[in-house]
Amino acid sequence: MNGAPIVDDLTATEGAIARDLTRRAIWVAPVFLLVGVVGWGINGLLSSVLALVLVAVNFRLGAAIISRAAQISINALYGAVLGGYVARLALMTAVVLTVKAIGLLATVPFAITLLVTHLGLLAWESRHVAMTLAVPGLKPTK
Repeated sequence: MNGAPIVDDLTATEGAIARDLTRRAIWVAPVFLLVGVVGWGINGLLSSVLALVLVAVNFRLGAAIISRAAQISINALYGAVLGGYVARLALMTAVVLTVKAIGLLATVPFAITLLVTHLGLLAWESRHVAMTLAVPGLKPTK
């Protein structure tokens, strides 16, 4: 390490963006939960909840990995981003396979919630991220 101070994940740009993504996930959650319970009953509801939790955890873990690795070196950042992606994907797969083995997973609402929230939240968040070095992270509110 080069002696740079360790930045807390709560104040890092990545952490702020991940928190904002999680907040937006909470806003859209009722729609997915309603569709899950109406279309597939209690298993659909639980599957949608699981997908929403996995999306939020995935974003938060990704931000924490990036924040920590960026303090070490650029090579550590590259390795951590790739390794972190594979590890987070493996974690999500293990959780899904475990829940499916128990018999609580309704595949359709789970897949719809997981895919739409991952991609939709990223697209939504892209409108709120400042793409300048002067104001890294979220755009200042007016």
